[in-house]
Amino acid sequence: MVRQWQEFFYERNYEATPLLSPDFEKLGQAYGIRSVVIKKRADVIPAVRAAHAHEGPVLIDFKVEQEDTVYPMVAAGAALHEMIRRPNPLVETAEDE
Repeated sequence: MVRQWQEFFYERNYEATPLLSPDFEKLGQAYGIRSVVIKKRADVIPAVRAAHAHEGPVLIDFKVEQEDTVYPMVAAGAALHEMIRRPNPLVETAEDE
């Protein structure tokens, strides 16, 4: 979300937002935790249902595009009633088709 603020309000002046993460799937597996990586929007609900049905912990690593935007969002200094909501129609990515 910090990257999103930098894009929307600070003229894409990105500072310290390209984050590198470990391989969460392998990390979970190393601890004996069922782990799955989700790359497509269509796989979200089945993965959550499977995790809910599994007895024990499940680690789900949801991969999103770096440019994906989180809504609703509130600009710095704005009131909650001034939140920015998701534009319609929702734009899907090429992987979602």
